Amino acid sequence: MSEPDVARALASGEPACLVEVERARGSTPREEGAAMLVTATSVEGTVGGGALEMEAIIEARRLLAAGEDTSRLAVPLGPAIGQCCGGHVTLRLCRLTESVAAEREQRLAAEREQDPAVLVFGAGHTGQALARALQPLPLRLLVVDTRADHLARLPDGVERRLTVLPEETIEAAEPGSAFVVMTHDHGLDFLLAAAALARGDAAYVGMIGSATKRRTFERRLAEEGRAGDAEKLTLPIGGAALRDKRPSVIAALAAAEILVALARSRENRCTGFAPAQNGCNNVSDRSTAALHAATS
Repeated sequence: MSEPDVARALASGEPACLVEVERARGSTPREEGAAMLVTATSVEGTVGGGALEMEAIIEARRLLAAGEDTSRLAVPLGPAIGQCCGGHVTLRLCRLTESVAAEREQRLAAEREQDPAVLVFGAGHTGQALARALQPLPLRLLVVDTRADHLARLPDGVERRLTVLPEETIEAAEPGSAFVVMTHDHGLDFLLAAAALARGDAAYVGMIGSATKRRTFERRLAEEGRAGDAEKLTLPIGGAALRDKRPSVIAALAAAEILVALARSRENRCTGFAPAQNGCNNVSDRSTAALHAATS
């Protein structure tokens, strides 16, 4: 489910309750800040599903029927409610008002500014598929192309940039960005990938292509005295475990690969996008070790 549309719900005039995860300790199905909107007849968004969510829906509808404004639920995720997560969740419930909606939007806007940037160069078949795969994720996505007609085919809401000099977009990107190169021109691919690698601060640099394309690019880097940069390049994107070349499959694999690379680059930061680590939401040493094992 997507982020609940608080503004639309407010404009509808139908009484609604905003349910947010206020505190999440230990193993929980959703992170702090996750939310859902509950009305007398509908639910949008999720705070984790299962018995926890059912209790939240029941309490939200009780609040609305009673004419109350706020409530809280402290829920241990154990046998008492039929969930074995083992953590503890505190839910904050508020009748939706303009001030409640404004407070949430302000908080979300601040969070979006912290989302990592992913720049996709090329809006061809695979670029389109990758844009669709990345769009719902907590990322600031930008698709760059030299062809206006291809950019026009992108899903609504995807930021796009038409330029005859896409390398300038690489130069202007912020540190820690991810760069995915998949244009219609191998020469342009090499130029863009080389520029992204030269920055030295990218969380991920990937280029679509084959083993032959990689060897060609490695020779070019070596000729420029940059042979070591090839070690920081992901080519092919999405790994080599599957031979499936359908754009949607490549996009799914590449999206997961990009997320892992971005999470690794954000270690020691207690943000929603950072990996599980000690000191963040009571994550244990065992949880941290499991994450590193899974992503290594």
